[in-house]
Amino acid sequence: MNKRDYYDILGVSKNASAAEIKKAYRKMAIKYHPDKNPDNKEAEEMFKEAAEAYEVLSNPEKRNRYDQFGHAGVGSSAAGGGFGGGGMSMDDIFSHFGDIFGGHFGFSGGSFGGSPFGGGGRRRVNRGSNLRVRVRLTLAEMAHGVEKKIKIKKYVTCKACDGTGAEKGTRPSVCPTCHGTGQVTRITNTFLGQMQTSSTCPQCGGEGHIITKKCTVCQGNGIVKSEEVVTINIPAGVNDGMQLSMSGKGNAAARGGIAGDLIVLIEEIPHPDLKRDGNNLLYDLYISFPDAALGTSVDVPTVDGKVRIKLSAGTQGGKVLRLKGKGLPDVNGYGKGDLLINVNIWTPRSLTHEEKKNLENLKNSPNFKPNPTSKDKSYFSRMREFFS
Repeated sequence: MNKRDYYDILGVSKNASAAEIKKAYRKMAIKYHPDKNPDNKEAEEMFKEAAEAYEVLSNPEKRNRYDQFGHAGVGSSAAGGGFGGGGMSMDDIFSHFGDIFGGHFGFSGGSFGGSPFGGGGRRRVNRGSNLRVRVRLTLAEMAHGVEKKIKIKKYVTCKACDGTGAEKGTRPSVCPTCHGTGQVTRITNTFLGQMQTSSTCPQCGGEGHIITKKCTVCQGNGIVKSEEVVTINIPAGVNDGMQLSMSGKGNAAARGGIAGDLIVLIEEIPHPDLKRDGNNLLYDLYISFPDAALGTSVDVPTVDGKVRIKLSAGTQGGKVLRLKGKGLPDVNGYGKGDLLINVNIWTPRSLTHEEKKNLENLKNSPNFKPNPTSKDKSYFSRMREFFS
């Protein structure tokens, strides 16, 4: 079954702002809330679908990948997990979106419960921040893919307390205010009946527990600053400016939460001879007038080293030669580009007396007067043919 477009699901345009996306998701979450639609499988699927769309479009990196590659760019293989990988549960949705409503709300015993997803209050889940690194690649590395090992400074789980934030030998205690739920509930009487509101517990900050004796190494945070060597597998066919995401390789979260992602920005190292145009490579070849007239063999560079090509006698300046499959692979596996060689005939800027005399003798020869035929296409015609 094909997935629906995330923008269509939320009913927003592709240039919608973050605030518009959040507002649209909130509206849908209320409309299709399981507590408002008990035993309604269709409403539950709509609710999950909206949560998945919001999870991607509310994240700038994931939204950028989605805009570039569609669902394939945010699936489990491209994004390293997340809702794009499928298999969401209500707990998944709550852990990512439980705070979108601010204080949770509802009518007691009626359409809404204490939690916006039913089943009572849930504790807040800490999430580590994302990290961003820049990786510079040669054209050869982009063509074949490469494994890079980089050392990054990041927050990691404190080994002294195993990330709990409590001194070794002690454990965090249940918050006496919210009794471990991370939420406090207040009921007020209105003309419509009793109104129940839930908000984050002010004593534990929504974590459901408090630390009475903090770890002296991490000061109760459960994380410390350190260095880590991360192995990054770059797929073949990546482009300059493309972003890859490694799930869970960002900063560790305080007190055992979910680690952030590592965002890898690809930067191309310019090749001395070749230019990239999508998956094609472009090369300007310069030959002398005698070689163009008589024909010759020349070496041209590729990402895998030089190859020898033969130029026929009478080669015209501006002729474009195509070496099929000598370009770069498509990152999504849709074949390879070509190497396009633009032939330029080099005109000397200065001549000796003898050279001038020889050219003067040839100047009025019939074979040296321009006489293009229908086969000699203009530059613009050739370009239109190659790129159409």
